[in-house]
Amino acid sequence: MTISVFMAKIIGPFCIAAGLGIMFNAKTYQRVIEDFFRNSALIYLGGVFALLFGLLIVLTHNIWVANWTVIITVFGWLALIKGIWLIVLPNTLGKITGFYSRKTGLLVIHSVIMLVLGLYLTIMGYFIV
Repeated sequence: MTISVFMAKIIGPFCIAAGLGIMFNAKTYQRVIEDFFRNSALIYLGGVFALLFGLLIVLTHNIWVANWTVIITVFGWLALIKGIWLIVLPNTLGKITGFYSRKTGLLVIHSVIMLVLGLYLTIMGYFIV
């Protein structure tokens, strides 16, 4: 099993679960986002975890090729950037929180994207490769 398949088997189901959770409970997740960004300790811990997971993915899977495995690399870099952002610039998140509070549809769109990516990675990890 390659590292790409292994990570697809982890990231894919996670994205499916998160995407479905947000899709079917958008109002609840809006409140979760609002609560999360009101708590400085949670912002910091979220940044630490995002940074650690991003680093783990980037250090083990920094593969820039023109096939499905690049999704995993992009996921890792986005997590790494998000972690740095949450740790270095935690006060900038208020604007994003306010935007998501007013736009339920945006949260649903993000959940659909997560669901599609999760399904694709799960299929590639468990059934195709």
